[in-house]
Order: sequence, then C-alpha cells, then structure tokens
Amino acid sequence: MSQPIVVTHPLAQVHLTRLRRDDTPADKFRWHLQRLAEILFTVASRALETSVISIRTPLAETEGHELARPLVLVPILRAGLGLSDAIHPLVPEATVAHIGIRRDEETALPHPYYAKLPPVLGRADVFVLDPMLATGGSACTAISQLKAAGAERITFLCVVSSPQGLEALDAAHPEVPIITAAIDEGLNDHAYIVPGLGDAGDRCFGTT
Repeated sequence: MSQPIVVTHPLAQVHLTRLRRDDTPADKFRWHLQRLAEILFTVASRALETSVISIRTPLAETEGHELARPLVLVPILRAGLGLSDAIHPLVPEATVAHIGIRRDEETALPHPYYAKLPPVLGRADVFVLDPMLATGGSACTAISQLKAAGAERITFLCVVSSPQGLEALDAAHPEVPIITAAIDEGLNDHAYIVPGLGDAGDRCFGTT
C-alpha cells in the first residue's frame, strides 16, 4: 500500500486535539477545522506546477509564477464544506464542485445523491475534501465519479483516517495521494473512526 502523507506539524496537531475534544462547541470546532484545513492544503498543494510569467513591480521588470493548471476543490457534502470554506480563500480562482454522498447507517455503504462538476476537470488539479476517511466508501465513490467525468490529477485530503479506509482507497485508486493529520486505531462496530472526533458534519454545523 502506498503511504499517505501524515501532517505532524505542531500547529496541525494542536488544532486536531481541539477537534477531538467532546466539549468543543460548534463555532470553535469550525474555527479549528478551518485552520487545520489551511495547513493540510499547504502540504497537499506543494507539488502544484507553476508557469513563469513576466511582471512589473513599482521598480523593475521581473519574473513571477502562476499556477499552470486550473484548480478544482471538491467537498463531499456536507462535512467537506468545512474544509472548502477555509481553502477557497487561499486559491480564490479555484472552482468549487460538489458531490453529495449519504452513508447508510445500517450497512455503512455510500449512496451518491448529488453531483455538480465543472467541465475543466480533465485539465485541472482536483482536491477531494472530506474530514473523515472511515470505510473509504465515500472517498472511493467520489473519486470514481470524478474520473468518469474526466479528472486525472486527483488528491484526497482528510483530517482523520482509519487503516481500513486507507487500504480501501489505495486498492481502488492507488495513484491518488492522500493527505491526513492522523491515522487512528480503526473502526468500531458502527464503522466510525476510533478515537476519531465524532460526526464531523454534525459537530461543524451544530446538528445531531
């Protein structure tokens, strides 16, 4: 199995700890999730290619850089919105696509219910965003949808992952890099990550 990139930066781990705590309220949860998303994306985007351009400063002509390809952020609804809301200001020119996948609570199987994808996928760098990589079902399904729509350069970014989810995603899409802040012990009987941080969507948006 290819190895995920685990971001162990001290600030990332401090934000992750606040996300894990069960007494962190929704507003603070969102804030720490967004700060952690910024750190994770900085790591995930470090291999992006740039083109050299000529610019003029107030003093002289010089060379600068711009991204060589379009960027597409793909939050998996709804928890992925907590990541894209933080990342989009870092790359305001990026397109934001959306994929909705509901998990069956009895079988833990993914059920896609929505997709709005841009036509630039085939020539873009695509970042799939979901706080949790549990069974891997949602991530694998989303990436399959993106590939079917023409995406070729895909990176998956999550906050917490499980060994089972990493194995499933590697088996289905071995060429997709995985960026995460932690690899946890595993899944419980309900296919939730342990120790995890609970339901990221509910905790981010204050729902149950």
